[in-house]
Amino acid sequence: MTSIDQAKSMAKRLRTGLAAREIDIAHATALELVAAQLGHDNWNVAAARLDGASTQAIAFNRTIPILRTFDEAKAREFYLDFLGFSVDFEHRFEPGMPLYMGISRAGMFLHLSEHHGDASPGSNVYVPMRGLRDFHRELSEKKYNYGRPGIDSHPWADVMQVYDPFGNRIRFSQERDPA
Repeated sequence: MTSIDQAKSMAKRLRTGLAAREIDIAHATALELVAAQLGHDNWNVAAARLDGASTQAIAFNRTIPILRTFDEAKAREFYLDFLGFSVDFEHRFEPGMPLYMGISRAGMFLHLSEHHGDASPGSNVYVPMRGLRDFHRELSEKKYNYGRPGIDSHPWADVMQVYDPFGNRIRFSQERDPA
């Protein structure tokens, strides 16, 4: 997401670029143009919605859990065929060595490792998401032999848990809209 500092820098670069072509605009006009480019109605709306964190502040871009696996074929069947992830990369130090694989789907990233010590079997990953019921329907239609997850409704969220063949659990959760 663009921060407010980045948007202000964009406006400054826009003014500088236009000035080089002998087109002078006010800084406020540049801010309005940047806000429109970012999909906001005006600069006030953009300033209220943009991330206020400075580009110099500590920021965590994303968390990528590492899950321990023991069998490549079972991992592929569960994560790729059943859950619908795609392989981003695969790494082995040499042929026959343990697999370390990065997978992703719709903004969720996981690393799967056969390396002893990378992770412990029985991990639990909590995944806030949108479209939980559609995802549940997709998984249900696959008739996976080793699991048919349901959806548990709680006052705060609907939750669907899946268990991989290695004892790891992923909790997909869609928060409820406040009433």
